[in-house]
Amino acid sequence: MSDERTGRAHGESAPIQDENELIRLRREKLDTLRGRGVDPFGGRYPVSQWARDLAERLGNANDEELKGYGPVSLAGRIVAIRHHGKTCFAHLMDQTGRIQLYARADGLGDDYARFVELDMGDFVGVTGEMFRTRTGELTVAVKTFTFLAKSLRPLPEKWHGLKDVETRYRQRYVDLIVNSEARDVFTMRARLVRGIRAFLDARGFLEVETPMMQPIPGGAIARPFKTHHNALDLDLYMRIAPELYLKRLLVGGFERVYEINRNFRNEGISTMHNPEFTTLEFYQAYADYTDLMELTEALFVELAHALRGSLSLVWGDHALDFKPPWRRLPFFEGLSQALGAAVTPTTDVHTVARAAAARGITHDGGPASKLWKEVFETLVEPTLVQPTFVVDFPTELSPLAKRKRDNPALVDRFELFVARHEMANAYSELNDPIDQLARFREQAALQARGDDEAHWLDEDYVRALEYGMPPAAGEGIGIDRLLMMFANQPSIRETILFPLLRPESGR
Repeated sequence: MSDERTGRAHGESAPIQDENELIRLRREKLDTLRGRGVDPFGGRYPVSQWARDLAERLGNANDEELKGYGPVSLAGRIVAIRHHGKTCFAHLMDQTGRIQLYARADGLGDDYARFVELDMGDFVGVTGEMFRTRTGELTVAVKTFTFLAKSLRPLPEKWHGLKDVETRYRQRYVDLIVNSEARDVFTMRARLVRGIRAFLDARGFLEVETPMMQPIPGGAIARPFKTHHNALDLDLYMRIAPELYLKRLLVGGFERVYEINRNFRNEGISTMHNPEFTTLEFYQAYADYTDLMELTEALFVELAHALRGSLSLVWGDHALDFKPPWRRLPFFEGLSQALGAAVTPTTDVHTVARAAAARGITHDGGPASKLWKEVFETLVEPTLVQPTFVVDFPTELSPLAKRKRDNPALVDRFELFVARHEMANAYSELNDPIDQLARFREQAALQARGDDEAHWLDEDYVRALEYGMPPAAGEGIGIDRLLMMFANQPSIRETILFPLLRPESGR
């Protein structure tokens, strides 16, 4: 028996061996299997049960019930194995969990020697009867087994697991094998997305798909990725948001639409940002941003109950209470509180700059809106721990939102903040094509002056608005960041299966 296997079998530290030597030993076993006429990378296997289903169904079964249950057939990866002469225990892991296997020399015959030669990581299919060991563990008494796939690389030593963060992200396939917490996060992600779909479908929303390669990147303030279509000799951009296409569907008569899909922004990487990320965007005709605040509260409450069983959650150092209604904070009220002086859209920029300078924020002479944004991000956002809707943004920071009727310097918009992080952005949609064209031209002027994150002028979108778009409200929510909150994760990379990383050195 190889030291690699038996050393781990008894719970001792794995022998210090060069990984290349372990790989060599496994390749020798590969050749041995082939020499015996066994396909080391086999095919179909008739799976009739999964580990978790058996645990749930038979967890309280007595010995007679287990005997009468009949044979089971499972397949998965060997993640532990220990043998004592003529008996052998192992653990098999499938996508639902683990289950113990028990093999005897007098039960498997000649196949027993091949069973105990299995390495950690090998895939097998087993059939057998259910029983419970003396310690009460539900176990499969193996009657037959089939070799399904040979693992040529040793798994990380299970007592230490895979701890290096970058290695975990770069080799996510190994992370998922050895870290059950990682699997739990991505299982929750699937439940989260299903929950969002069920919530919106029940309210009459239609799920749609819109282009990811666009001739004009619009719908957000961000720097796009650029590509080229050879056949058409056409420059295209990976979308930064689906917004303008979804609103074209409102023009076309779909009154409630949503999309869950990828966006791409050519920006830095951090614990809160990945250049490729997943968002939910939805639009509702004949509604405004106040309707979406209520809808957002209802969505988060439903997800909190489904995923965490409570409206009281912990995210990092923050204890959060999602019981509605949530706080509403007007944008300029937040600025005024942070600066200790009244600030409105008409306040002289030099006055605001002096107040900001007293708090360590310098103004480079750009537009007042740039200073407002910096003050808000630096001084206000860090105070927003409990769920808070920041409402009524300045028009200059919201080129696609509808102006407030009683104050055209502001727009009907909110951003939701939780634990100091932006979680959602929504507004009553601008459906006046004349106003929209004017704002696009203002953005184009900023772009001409070197602002590579300004909105592009999309003449076709303006043309769509000229056909008439109903009053509507729309919202975007980052799925990756939402999962961070519900799964209590510190980094967005923990919620993305394969986050973007720098190339490995030497490759």
